[in-house]
Amino acid sequence: VDTGSYSIARRYLQDGHQPPPEAIRVEEFVNSFDQGYQIPPDTDFAVYADGAPSPFHTDGTYFLRIGVQGYESSEEVRPSAALTFVIDVSGSMAQENRLGLVKQSLEILVNRMRADDTIAIVVYGSDARVILPPTNGSDRNTILNAIYSLDTEGSTNLEAGLLLGYEMANRAYKSGGINRVILASDGVANVGSTSADAIAAQIRGYADAGIQLTTIGFGLGNYNDVMMEQLADQGDGNYGYIDTLQEAENLFVDNIMSTLQVIGLDAKIQVEFDRNVVQQYRLIGYENRAIADEDFRNDTIDAAEFGAGHTAAAIYAVQLVPGAQGRIATVNLRWQEPDTRVVKEINGVFTTDNLANSFDSAPLHYQLAVIVSQYAELLRHSYWVEGFSMRDLQIRAERLASQMNDEAVWELASLISVSR
Repeated sequence: VDTGSYSIARRYLQDGHQPPPEAIRVEEFVNSFDQGYQIPPDTDFAVYADGAPSPFHTDGTYFLRIGVQGYESSEEVRPSAALTFVIDVSGSMAQENRLGLVKQSLEILVNRMRADDTIAIVVYGSDARVILPPTNGSDRNTILNAIYSLDTEGSTNLEAGLLLGYEMANRAYKSGGINRVILASDGVANVGSTSADAIAAQIRGYADAGIQLTTIGFGLGNYNDVMMEQLADQGDGNYGYIDTLQEAENLFVDNIMSTLQVIGLDAKIQVEFDRNVVQQYRLIGYENRAIADEDFRNDTIDAAEFGAGHTAAAIYAVQLVPGAQGRIATVNLRWQEPDTRVVKEINGVFTTDNLANSFDSAPLHYQLAVIVSQYAELLRHSYWVEGFSMRDLQIRAERLASQMNDEAVWELASLISVSR
């Protein structure tokens, strides 16, 4: 699960513009917020589920939140890392001080590196070149001098930059370690292959061989959100968007382990609803993450990588069979252990007894996730949100912000107020 869509929408709104509906991915909105799940104490993952009647519908709709929480790992005991920065220095990165923010953001990450880590740097404009071979994390001055020496130049050969970055990452590969390419770009590509599919096809082999990709977007204007999201998806990695140093700290300090260390490969979740209890259901979001139902236990199908301490949540709208009681759904989670490639599977059962009697009596983090999902639905002009408004969401978001005393929720409430 990525978070880029919410960060981009926030930037649009703070600049006084409505975000384009096609840039709204509901799951990335929902997962930009803390879900309040407990960290599993003695197992890799825990599965959670809760639900309550919708406060926005009169047709018997319930919202269910299905979530997975991974175990936490500390920076001190994580495997050593081989990171390769691929930095866009093309002319478009001069706009809005994009390259300047890249430099400041990567400095935050460099300062988190250990002596047994390595960092290499590839840049690209009209062509690609190596400006720093793999260098020990303890040599911060050399790494930072290389980063801060960068200037913008030329056209944008994203394909060449990414392929050279993977070549460097392959040479620096650490067996049993963290191997990751980190692309910092506005997603523009105008030289060489320029489509996400064409570029992604060339990196797929590296991803299968254990080198993951993190894409980090910068800028607005001509920013290519689709390119950055799809590359991260095909590169078995994650996608974030940085528009402030605070967001850089969120990605590289607060969530550094879920950004870097993978604890589950090809992770898949399947929710099996009981036809005797559930009349109809709808998954909200995840449109480009779905795999066929019958492929859940097909371990040759590529799925998602799950980071240490990471959380993934999904919101379902369901309508129950009148008067029915019992099992609503079984939630299955399947993944591969990164070290052994052993496939594991766990499940949990969610019943009508687990439903809250009212939306207001449900857990606060559940209420927040639902409100965020419906906010995204309104922003993308979904068919399913007729009958309620931004004002309805703003009232509930402000109440939640006060109850939770959370700056991120206050920010959400202010964004909803300017979206009306």
